[in-house]
Amino acid sequence: MTPRPSVVVTGIGVVSAAGCGAAPFAEALASSDLVRSSVDRSAGYHRENSSRTAVLSGGADLSEWISPSKARRMGQPSKQAVAAANMAVAQSGLESNDLDRAAVVVATSYGAADVTENILRQAMLEGPDAVSPALFTESVANAPAAQVAIALKARGPNLTIVQRQAGPLIALAQGVSAIVSGKSSIALVGAVDEVNPLLHSILDRFRALARPDDDGIETARPFDHRRSGFLAGDGAAVIVLETEDAARGRGARPLVRVRMTGRAFDPFAPRTGWSHDHDLLSESLRKSLFTNGVDTIDIDRLVTGGCGIGPGDRIEALVLRSLFGDAPLPPVLAPKGVTGESGGGFLGAAVLATTGSPFGPTPGFTHEDPELGVIPHDGHSLPDPTAVLATGFAAGGAAAWAVLEPVEP
Repeated sequence: MTPRPSVVVTGIGVVSAAGCGAAPFAEALASSDLVRSSVDRSAGYHRENSSRTAVLSGGADLSEWISPSKARRMGQPSKQAVAAANMAVAQSGLESNDLDRAAVVVATSYGAADVTENILRQAMLEGPDAVSPALFTESVANAPAAQVAIALKARGPNLTIVQRQAGPLIALAQGVSAIVSGKSSIALVGAVDEVNPLLHSILDRFRALARPDDDGIETARPFDHRRSGFLAGDGAAVIVLETEDAARGRGARPLVRVRMTGRAFDPFAPRTGWSHDHDLLSESLRKSLFTNGVDTIDIDRLVTGGCGIGPGDRIEALVLRSLFGDAPLPPVLAPKGVTGESGGGFLGAAVLATTGSPFGPTPGFTHEDPELGVIPHDGHSLPDPTAVLATGFAAGGAAAWAVLEPVEP
C-alpha cells in the first residue's frame, strides 16, 4: 500500500481586528488583547439592553493585498478572503502558475451579511425588479471561495463549507483530502465571516451573545461557570496546503504538518442547539485518533472552540474529559475569547499554536465550572508542542477535529 503523503501548511494569511497579517494576530493572542468595537445601533435593530460590542475586522487596511478596482466589485467577506489568500500564497513562495489546479475550500457561518441585507432592503422597499443583479453574486455563501479562485486563477475543486463552528476544521479536512486523493497538488483552505449590525442584533435576540457584566463590559468567558454567551467576531484566515515532499522540493519551509483530520455528526442534536451525547462524539474522536495512530499521551496542547456559550462549551469539555479519562488535560487554549466567534480566527490560532506561538491568559476565566472540570490556559509560558489537537463542536450536531504537528526545518 502506498503511504499517505505528508500534508503541510506553507503559508498563512489573516485579516483580523488586530489588522492584516499573522504577526499582529499572534500579538493579540499572546497579549489576550480584545480589540472590541461598538456595533452601530443607529438602524434601530437592537433592543434597549442588548449586547453592544463585537470583535470586528472591518477597519483592517487591505490595500496591500487587493487592489481597490477589484475590491469594489466584492462584498466584505470576499475582499478579506482574497486578501488573506494573497498573504498566504506570498508566504508560501508559490508562483501564480503553481496554482492552476489548486483547490479552494472556505468555511463560513453567515455569508455576506451586509450585501444580503441590502438585497432584501431593495426588494422590500422598492420591489424585486429594483434589486441589483451585481449584488446577488456576492450574497451567496460561496462568493468568497469563488473570488479567491478568480483572483488566484485556481481552477481546482472549489467548495464552501457551512457547518457553523465545525466549519473551519471540516474545510481543513476537505483540503487535505483534495491533495491526498490527487485531485489537487495545492489547496487554499480558509474561513471567513462578516458581522454587521443586523446579524449582531439577531444573534443577541437568540441570546447567543455575552451579556454585559456589572461593570457593563461584555466578556465571552470560555468554560467559566459564569459564561453567558460569545463575543461575535469576524475576519478571514487562509492557509496553503501541499505535500511536504513538494514543499521541500521547491525549497519552501513547512510551518505545520496535518497529521490527521476527522469529523462526526450527532443526528439527534437539535437543529439550533448542541449535542447532548458526549459519549457518541468522544467515541468518534477516539476512533479517529486510533485509526491514525495517535495516542492521547502524544497530545500536549488543545485548541478548543470554547467561546462562552453554555451548552457549546459543555459538550466540548465533556468530550475532551471523556477522551483523556483520568489523565489531566493538556494545556487548553480557547482563542475565541480573543478572536470572537466566527471568521478565520480559530483556524489561524490553531496553526499558530502548533508553531509554538505564545498565548496569553484566557479572557474572563475566573470561576471553574465543576461540571466541566476544564481550566483553560492562564497565560504562563508553555514549551513548544509536539502534537496539537484542535476541536470544533457546532450547533446542529456537527463536530470536527484535527491533529497538527510542528515541522523540523
